[in-house]
Parts: sequence; structure tokens; C-alpha cells
Amino acid sequence: MYLYELPTTGAISFADFCADHSSDRAYTHRIPEATQARANLRGALKESKRTDHGEKDFLALVKLIEEYLPHIRAIIDCVAHDETGLKSEPTFSWRTTLTANLFNNSPRLDVPGLHADYSFTLLTYAFALSNLAYSIVVSVGPYEKDRAITDTERVAKEENLNVALNFLCRASGVFTYISDTVLPEWDTHRASPPNFHRPPDLSREVTSALAKMSLANAQTLSIRRLLSKSTYDSNITPGPPLPASHSPPALLAKLHIECASLYSSALTLAKTPGSTKGSSGGSTKEVSADLRRYLSNQATLHNALSHKWLGVDAGEKGGTARGGEAVAFMQWAKKELEELKDGAKRVSLGAAEKEQEERRKENINEELASVNLFLKYYKKMNDTLHFQPVPPQRDLQSRIPGGRIAMPAKPYTPPAPAFGPGSLEYVHRKAEQLEISSGATDEEPTPPPTHAADGYSPPTAQPVGTYAGAGAYF
Repeated sequence: MYLYELPTTGAISFADFCADHSSDRAYTHRIPEATQARANLRGALKESKRTDHGEKDFLALVKLIEEYLPHIRAIIDCVAHDETGLKSEPTFSWRTTLTANLFNNSPRLDVPGLHADYSFTLLTYAFALSNLAYSIVVSVGPYEKDRAITDTERVAKEENLNVALNFLCRASGVFTYISDTVLPEWDTHRASPPNFHRPPDLSREVTSALAKMSLANAQTLSIRRLLSKSTYDSNITPGPPLPASHSPPALLAKLHIECASLYSSALTLAKTPGSTKGSSGGSTKEVSADLRRYLSNQATLHNALSHKWLGVDAGEKGGTARGGEAVAFMQWAKKELEELKDGAKRVSLGAAEKEQEERRKENINEELASVNLFLKYYKKMNDTLHFQPVPPQRDLQSRIPGGRIAMPAKPYTPPAPAFGPGSLEYVHRKAEQLEISSGATDEEPTPPPTHAADGYSPPTAQPVGTYAGAGAYF
């Protein structure tokens, strides 16, 4: 999984550029509340930057962002409906953490407009959800390989994986919402200087790439959850034959194929902003090399694992006819994993990325050892029992099925504004105003005078008799 560097932001007061234009000045006390909510978020981001990863409280950060989002949405809606006016175009300061930089730091960028702050806040929200999932997975540890773990403990660990998976699906939905809704709205409403260009962090291509990456990370956890019981059952005797609790190899292959497709698509999208000019003029802006390397490595890894499980499916389910196919797929998987392992040795990393890289290397070594076990077994079976020709790699392409998604992204639904148009408070206030105005127009009419002062009283109706033809005089 990928651990995001969280951005930080500069201080700002909404009262400096927001003027309450409502008839009853209903938002005068609401604007400082928005400033306070943003200040709380800014303080949490600064504190997180100074804290070691193991001690970061991503859940608290997620809650603070969720508290601020209704306020920035309220101000945007109030300005759109002329409930609040802008004395001047606001400028917000944010650090861009996905933009490639010569000095490998996070440059600070001034971005104009309310939609800019809304976009960066949502981006940070998705980062925090992903990092929260990452921290949960780290806390769970490699429980499947613990031979002393009980069934109750294993089920509890799997529940934690489900929670992390849910956070990743939510993050994917937020990234998609930024790409499909927020950034187009920013293009429509912004009044930015002509030479201003959004950083790669907030390009539609990169946010779409991050949505695919989050979904692929969630799919990876789904595969791990499917293999949890069988991995535990095969701790003592890994390799073939598969335990009875093992998921179908063909299903696992399809899940890995989908992962590889998602990571590959994300990598293609992440490379797209490299051709766009940055705000400084001639220098190009692109996403960081760390993110691109991660996507490339993950795509290669899941391609190799899909070939592994296609080989296992041929070896375990295919019988004599597919004995050579099992060996061919295993050889292909081994070749890809060895290339991935050797490529990692040539990468120089800083201290912050070493922990992630060590986990990745350990995972590759374990998968390579597993592939070698299966390859040795299937090659022996084919050489002594099946005697099937081993097809070349190019012939295997036509035997690769389509991918399969395990968990869809969770669409993001923005919260209701804290105040102003669209908020519950606004609806109640408008309803009260309508009741007051309707009450003034619906008063009982004054009855006509009886002229009692003039000694005149209107005639009273005479009683009508009960005999036949009573009242019908002519």
C-alpha cells in the first residue's frame, strides 16, 4: 500500500474577505465558526507533519476534515446565492505533496478561490482515509503466518482488514468526486490569473489515477482476506497440494488481473500531466517519481501473481492435458518476480520510504519462494507423469481471462452545508418567514356594522308554518 505525505496549509480568516449580505445578518456568527474549523484542521496537519508515522492519529484528522467540509461548502453556496459577498478574491496557501520537485520537498503554492480550498481539503481527506487504512493494515501484521493464532483472533484480524478495505473504497470515491465534480466546478467558477495552472495534485488525470490506485489497494486486501484461512492452514506444508480451505485459483488469477489493470491505468493517467506547462513557465510539472514507481511495481507484481495462479489452476484442476501449461505459467511468473526483485536493488530511497520498501521486498521474496515450490512440483509431475510440451510465453496470452472486481468504490456524497442555502437551518428559517408573512395576510375580516347606534336593526326572518303550502304565497 502507498503511504501519502499529507499537505499543510496556511492560516486564513474568512471574516477578512466575507461580508454577510443576508437580510437578518444570520451568518455574522457563522463565518468565524468556519475560520475556527479550518484553523483546527490546519493545526492537526502541522502536528501530523511533526509526528512519527507510528504515532500519527489519522482517525482524528479524518474527523476534523469532516467537521470543516460543511463550512467551506456553506461559504461557497452563500456566495453563489448572494447571501454572502466577497470583498476580494481569497487566496489559500497549500503544500503540493505529489508534485515532482528538484529538491524532493513539498513546495508551497498559493491557489485562488474558494473552490481551490475545497478541492485541496477533499484531496487531503482522501489521503487521510488511505493512510488510516495503511495504519490499520500495519497494526494487523502478518497474522496468517502465526501458527499459534486462534480462530477467534484470526477472525478479529480479518474484521480489521474489512475496516481498512472500507476506508480505501471510500477514498476511491472521494478521488472520483474530485475529478468528476469538484474540478469542473472550479473551472466554471474560478477567476484565476491567466498564468495560473493547477498543480498535478489537482489535475483530473491524477485524481482519476488515485481513485484507481485506491480501488486496486482495496482489491489487494480482498485477495489477502480470501487467502487468510488457507495461508494459515498451509503454514507447516506450503505449496501443493492446496488445502481444502483454499479459494479457487482461477478466481484469484482474475482478481490479480484486475489489480494489474487498475495499477497500469493509474500509471498511464499519472504520467499524463508531464506534458503540461507549470505555473513557473517553461518547466514541466509531473507527479513524483515515488508514486509512479509504486504504480509500476504494483502492476508488475500483480501480473506475475495472476500468472502464478493461472499456473496453479492448470496444475491443480487441468489434469494431464494442462501439465505443460502449468509449468509455462510458473516460469513466466518466476521471471517477472526476479526482474522485480532485481529492479528494487537499483532504487535509492530516503529514510521515509525505507519501511514501505522493506515490506515490498519481503513480499516479493515470499511470492518468489512460493512460485519456486509450485514450479518444482509441476515440472516434476510433467517430466514423470504428464509428458506435455511446455508452450512458449507468446502462446499463453490467449489463455489469460478478463479481470474481476471484488469491491466497488463507495461513491462520495458531500455533507449538507453547515449554514446557508441547502442547510437544515436555512430551510427552517425560510419556513418561519413564510409562516409569519402568511399569518399577516390571512387575518379574519372585520364584520359589517349593525347600525345599532341609528336605532336600526336588520329584519329577522319570520318563522314558516308547518301547514301545506306554507311560505309559498303568490
